[in-house]
Amino acid sequence: MNIVQRILKGEKRSIARLITLIEEQSTEATDILKQIYRFTGNAVTIGITGPPGAGKSSIVNQLAKKFRDKNKKVGIIAIDPTSPFTGGAILGDRIRMQDLTLDEDIYIRSMGSRGALGGLSRASYDAVKVLDAAGMDYIIIETVGVGQSEVDIIKLADIVALVLIPGMGDEVQAIKAGVMEIGDIFLVNKSDRDGSDRLVTEIEMNLDLNPNKNVFKPPIIKTVAVTGEGIGELDETINQVYKQLMDNGMLFNKRKERIEQELQELIREIHLKKIITAFSAKIETITDKILKKEIDPYSAANTILEK
Repeated sequence: MNIVQRILKGEKRSIARLITLIEEQSTEATDILKQIYRFTGNAVTIGITGPPGAGKSSIVNQLAKKFRDKNKKVGIIAIDPTSPFTGGAILGDRIRMQDLTLDEDIYIRSMGSRGALGGLSRASYDAVKVLDAAGMDYIIIETVGVGQSEVDIIKLADIVALVLIPGMGDEVQAIKAGVMEIGDIFLVNKSDRDGSDRLVTEIEMNLDLNPNKNVFKPPIIKTVAVTGEGIGELDETINQVYKQLMDNGMLFNKRKERIEQELQELIREIHLKKIITAFSAKIETITDKILKKEIDPYSAANTILEK
């Protein structure tokens, strides 16, 4: 049985091996991805994002258990800050999910953000495809939690849950520009704290300013992830929101936009590699000229592209 068949059967070791090959950017990985691509598109992908300390890992943990109660297979991709030394993920969040690792039908993978500004590396897009082809019903992507740069998750997830907590001061004001727009569901976690009702009101006021509010208004759920409070409601809401996005065509548009963006990125990547490989000596010569101010970088780039 080859690696493709083993992945389609959901074999954990083969999934792990392929994701490692993807991270190493090997051509073997691309060949396997080509073969499994037609088996993708069945999983519901859920992005869990929000500021550091909001309790994202606890929510992922509880939500995965809830999905398993319904006998669903779950893949978890936890995007961690990349170690500046090894390029690998710093495994802080995985320690909190240890009790899930023993479950045969849960696959957890830590991946580094690799310095990607949107918090997601190119490899995480492909890792989602691998888990999808491997028969996962739900794929949960938990992001680094760096506030403003979290918007990339919208390119990867069908549904984005934005986690906020009370007592962080003007958190909604702080993240409103850019991040508020990506949430399909808002979670007020640690809602047993003071100020949770005020935070709900602030989120509602912000959502009322959204021009799409008549098409789709994101629900707000109060949770206490440590105790599991509100997770049942989150599970039901995910299914309702998914159905709503399907019915009004927003999910189709999201997926189409995602494929188009991915295609553009791949073209850019392949094109850039070809240019750099073909003109490496010339690039070095031109770099020296730019350094000596004999030519400006803008004209230099055009010169190379014209050739």
